[in-house]
Amino acid sequence: MLGANSSSLTPRYFILNGIPGLESTHIWISLPFCFMYIIALMGNCGLIYLISHEEALHRPMYYFLALLSLTDVTGCTSFVPNMLCIFWFNLKEIYFNACLVQMFFIHMLTGMESGVLMLMALDRYVAICYPLRYSTILTNTVIIKVGLATFTRSVLLMIPFTLLIKRLPYCRGNLIHHTYCDHMSVAKLSCGNIKINTIYGLIAAILIGGFDMFCISISYTMIIRAVVNLSSADAQHKAFSTCTSHICAIVITYVPAFFNFFTHRFGGCTIPHHVHIFIANLYLLLPPTLNPIVYGVKTKQIREGMIKLFSREKDIFSMR
Repeated sequence: MLGANSSSLTPRYFILNGIPGLESTHIWISLPFCFMYIIALMGNCGLIYLISHEEALHRPMYYFLALLSLTDVTGCTSFVPNMLCIFWFNLKEIYFNACLVQMFFIHMLTGMESGVLMLMALDRYVAICYPLRYSTILTNTVIIKVGLATFTRSVLLMIPFTLLIKRLPYCRGNLIHHTYCDHMSVAKLSCGNIKINTIYGLIAAILIGGFDMFCISISYTMIIRAVVNLSSADAQHKAFSTCTSHICAIVITYVPAFFNFFTHRFGGCTIPHHVHIFIANLYLLLPPTLNPIVYGVKTKQIREGMIKLFSREKDIFSMR
């Protein structure tokens, strides 16, 4: 096997094949992905800068949004530059350990994003159901603690992925039909028993995605009950409008995530492989691209903060 260590059956490197069957159109395919990545970088970095500099946005809701933006921009950066190198320069080789690192960060950061969305749902629950105690419940100390707990959960649950991949023997070649190192794509190259990998993948998905979706569902059930009990239709609309951006972010994140998860394990031959890879890339790139746009359009405080920031920068520039 090319690049393999025959004594351990561990490849020295893998070859990421991009989107198989569409190699001739890689350049054209790369353009929308590159554009989305630029939008994601600008949008998320802009949100982080805005939240850190605008005192009016120094509130729990926006701290969680900044954490989501940081997770998004780090997550897409963990695979998009490498994917563009495959499409533009045909640089398909990735060392075994580098592949494990990429796989760990991609899965850890997607788990982190799910956790942050769950924390944002709890934030909306406290804001709507306990408005008078909002600032005393969600203090800066509590926000730091729950953020660290979410990060720790993602790290601890994703470490076994790298260990399970490292223990496998690889004798089915080193060609990965993908644009990045995904756990199951790498595991399927092994000639060993990958049943444990499959089972643990399901367990991790349930402990992260399943648990987070359960918490989000409970939070919104309580929110709907509280909103329905409000006295006026105007108050109901105002209360629920604070949740619309978050609901959009949930849909943008979880719909392609679940599609990617189930097609990887149960799609078999029914879904063309290039379609699955497109969805897998959109699953990682769509939320970082659209989340800043959704929050920028639908959140009045962010729009006002952006106007203030641009006005301030314009005044400083005109004084020079």
